Amino acid sequence: MLAIFFATLTITAPVFAMLFLGLLLKRIEWINDNFIHTASALVFNVTMPALLFLGIVHADLHSALKPAVLIYFCLATLVSFALAWGWAIWRCPWADRGIYTQGAFRGNNGIIGLALAASMYGDYGISLGAVLAALVIMFYNTLSTIVLAVYSPVIKSDPWSICKSVMRNPLIISVLAAVPFAYWQIPLPGWLETSGKYLAQMTLPLALICIGGTLSFAALRNSGKVAMSSSLLKMISLPLLATLGAWMYGFRGAELGILFLYFGSPTAAASFVMARATNGNHELAAAIIVITTMMAAVTTNIGIFVLQWGGWI
Repeated sequence: MLAIFFATLTITAPVFAMLFLGLLLKRIEWINDNFIHTASALVFNVTMPALLFLGIVHADLHSALKPAVLIYFCLATLVSFALAWGWAIWRCPWADRGIYTQGAFRGNNGIIGLALAASMYGDYGISLGAVLAALVIMFYNTLSTIVLAVYSPVIKSDPWSICKSVMRNPLIISVLAAVPFAYWQIPLPGWLETSGKYLAQMTLPLALICIGGTLSFAALRNSGKVAMSSSLLKMISLPLLATLGAWMYGFRGAELGILFLYFGSPTAAASFVMARATNGNHELAAAIIVITTMMAAVTTNIGIFVLQWGGWI
């Protein structure tokens, strides 16, 4: 358990370092709101699509296709999304419901979930985790686009407009473009892959610096109750229900362990980028990311301990 704790800390500590760096740079006025707005747009439109494209291109789709796991994760994601949205309608001001819902169901599976799966289960964790990540990226971005459009002041929310927003989403376009390359193992030209890696490596630090630059104690106080409610839903209620459902269905071993790690991942940094892109309450989005990332170091270890104690993983 100590090894798992330190593995989690190894992943989350750099995240906090980048957040605090963004806070510091904003405080000493080395970055400003214009930089954060431009950099967030760059992440959303360029660097994060490059990261997703390369991640899927390098995934081994043939050896890690587990239909039962994939179907269950999709169903659990849809149920989590519906519960989070329903809870947001009850608990949230109208304008913040999209941000609340996205923060409560959208996990950081492509980075933290996948890294923990690899740490616990090695190559199998990487293969199954990458395939899961490719699938849920489609779900997360589609569902996030829908709920954000409904409450966004700049995006039309009729079905046709939402459909166009989904299909124009750079993150979804990058996933769809990558699938043929991954399935048929089509190699990329060396120069293109190297250039793509340069862009992909910018994604997480740049997104986190932007989040840190947005944070303020006043914003945390103003969004405290709403952010905490969304965070508790994301890190405790929904992972507990989804993992219990997976256990009752009959998943055991690495499959149950990886499902738990993905259900229990903190809110993805992409939720902040999408909040900025839709003129939503990005301060609330940033607060949810920070709170859930801090909670992950505790909830992940408790969950793994319970599952191992029961002999289920």
